[in-house]
Amino acid sequence: MEIEVKLRLPNKASHQKLLQLLSPFRITTHNQHNTFFDGLGSELSSHRAVLRLRFHEQTDLPKCFICLKANAVITNGVSRVEEDEEEVDPSIGYACLEEPGKLMDVDSRVLRRVKEEFGVNSFKGLGGFRTVRSVYEWNGVKLEVDEVKYEFGDLYEVECESLEPERVKGMIEAFFKDNEIEYSDSLSSKFAIFRAGKLPS
Repeated sequence: MEIEVKLRLPNKASHQKLLQLLSPFRITTHNQHNTFFDGLGSELSSHRAVLRLRFHEQTDLPKCFICLKANAVITNGVSRVEEDEEEVDPSIGYACLEEPGKLMDVDSRVLRRVKEEFGVNSFKGLGGFRTVRSVYEWNGVKLEVDEVKYEFGDLYEVECESLEPERVKGMIEAFFKDNEIEYSDSLSSKFAIFRAGKLPS
């Protein structure tokens, strides 16, 4: 179970202000390419699950992660989702990006689960989006500040994984208020927004 605080920033100005405030605590920035898949018969989505390939593209050594997410719930800016992730060879990932059917042949614990638990015997691509993720070590937690690039617009979000989400959320909110950064609770996952085809109002 992945538990994350998720707070939405209203615009690029708030995003840039936050990046500036956090700059002393920066660890790294990831340029992520996220692509999603379902079974041909929608076997995953019908069970509130989704398969994601995520590429980290900016490094000398590109990385690719395959991830199964299921039963996502967001309440009061805290997301809880079942997640199983593993790293795979990027060249294999890119081949599956071109031909989703190749996912059937990848030797992967996650994909074995997808086939065995959900009965998937063929895959279709759903498309995806890119994210610029800035990572900070701040007050004993890891803050991830995301600029999400959808075809229909940009979204700005702050995430923090924690087993004490209420305490961490209060800490982040106090920091935002002290520095006059506008924010609101995230109500939907990035994937749900992508599927809706429009930014939340």
